[in-house]
Amino acid sequence: MSTGRSLRDQLLDAFTELLTERGYRGVRMQDVADAVGVSRQTVYNEFGDKWRLAQALVIRDNEAYLDGIDQVLARHTDLYSAVEAAVSFTLRTSADDPVKKAVLTGTGGEELLPLLTTRAEPVLFGAKSRLIEHVLRRWPHLDPDALTEVADAAIRLTMSHLLLPADPPDRVARRIARLVARHLGEPCPAGPDRTAEVCQ
Repeated sequence: MSTGRSLRDQLLDAFTELLTERGYRGVRMQDVADAVGVSRQTVYNEFGDKWRLAQALVIRDNEAYLDGIDQVLARHTDLYSAVEAAVSFTLRTSADDPVKKAVLTGTGGEELLPLLTTRAEPVLFGAKSRLIEHVLRRWPHLDPDALTEVADAAIRLTMSHLLLPADPPDRVARRIARLVARHLGEPCPAGPDRTAEVCQ
């Protein structure tokens, strides 16, 4: 067993690889244990069961994704552009994410789908808290209550497009950015010259 990473991270790394290869139904807790060189009981002690192991993986991936979102938001000086870039980043990153692909298309993925839908509270709460904190730090004049309200709607809309993509990511990103900016009374680009005006 490697000592460079914590046992928890090693187990999650092994589960990621097995999940993308075999799908959720094809992975046993014993397989995860064997991949790391520990007992099956060790895996159960760490996570409780396979569902909680999958939940822990989604939450860990979400934290890494939010670190990326922080970097994306920091590159923009106006809220509209920041939200547009963040939504586009989310949709493009998720399309290439092996864990989300396993959830959405892998064998047994329907058993994991609640982690991104009806039982996604840990992911949604973490994402919303991080985003609100970042946005208020960058744009402290915004109303926290209004921001909390629209952040929840924007995150849920983005997740819905992630699960059921219908339009190109850039078009979705523009729509959600306009919704957020309009709700908060922030400037939006107007027309091809991108001259800013308050969203109408």
